[in-house]
Amino acid sequence: MFCPARISWCLVVSHPICSILLLLLPAFWLGCDDLDVQFDNNPQGNFDALWTILDRNYCFFEYKDIDWAEVYNNYSRRISPDIDSEGLFRLMGLMLAELKDGHVNLTAAHDITRYWEWHEDYPSNFDQAIQKHYLGNDYGIASGMRYKIFEDNVGYIYYGSFSNDVGEGNLSEVLNRMAICKGLIFDVRSNGGGSLTNVERITSRFFNERRLIGYISHKVGPGHDEFSPLYPKYVESSNRIRYQKPVVVLTNRGCYSATNEFVSIMKYASNVTVMGDRTGGGSGLPFTSELPNGWSVRFSASPMFNAEKEHIEFGVEPDIYVSMLEGDRQKNKDTIIEKARELLSKQ
Repeated sequence: MFCPARISWCLVVSHPICSILLLLLPAFWLGCDDLDVQFDNNPQGNFDALWTILDRNYCFFEYKDIDWAEVYNNYSRRISPDIDSEGLFRLMGLMLAELKDGHVNLTAAHDITRYWEWHEDYPSNFDQAIQKHYLGNDYGIASGMRYKIFEDNVGYIYYGSFSNDVGEGNLSEVLNRMAICKGLIFDVRSNGGGSLTNVERITSRFFNERRLIGYISHKVGPGHDEFSPLYPKYVESSNRIRYQKPVVVLTNRGCYSATNEFVSIMKYASNVTVMGDRTGGGSGLPFTSELPNGWSVRFSASPMFNAEKEHIEFGVEPDIYVSMLEGDRQKNKDTIIEKARELLSKQ
């Protein structure tokens, strides 16, 4: 018998979005009160449990036009009673890849399935070796931020992961040092995400008033189209140092999850220009559940939208598209940084 009682929310609950969801989320749609749903701890039972958890709770079936029943038919026929654990794990991973979602993973003791085509099928538009050429050895480090003032008086901050907590004091110190600059480059390329609390903390430094920046919804039933109304999300204006000069946010396909949300929010700041490539996406808040054999599955359960009520699951468009050029790369130049410096110099 299968009873997926263990389910957890994978993001930081101190964020206002999390508080909204904790109040509004209904019962998990494959809970212990569904006594008619039972799965044995064998290959077919575990496969059916995985498919059913996603069927009742995944949030992008309609948006991505996925025929989940057809997916079941295509993959379930490959299961035999004597399939080993390794083979079952690989088969389940292939099925989950049909969702084209980097937030969907199956975790076992020996491995984790992953879908990385959202960035692997695109140019990286970021080179750490070239970035070192810009930073040199005399850059500052504060709460995961690497920062420097370039010789043309343009400030540069690189923030590589929203999992690196940023303190209010750190932000104030860094932005205060950037006050003498003509403008600021905030580089989040290849930042795969992390905590929404850090998103809130950083974005609040670029808004002078409370601003509507998006919406969120959640499942209200097991049907693929059963969702709550859209609930508004706001960015608050910090009561500490706020940056008033022009800002260019640098992006590439490696900007995912919380970084995708960060870029979507920053586009609403009046002094911000987003430059680079489209972000990688990942707008569904992830939840986890457990299969009869103890494997856990993470999946997107609550969709987030921008202020125009548009999906950002497949990424956020930059204001200005710029790609790294091979000729610049050979000269240790970052085309996107150079274009940002040029824009800030003109402003």
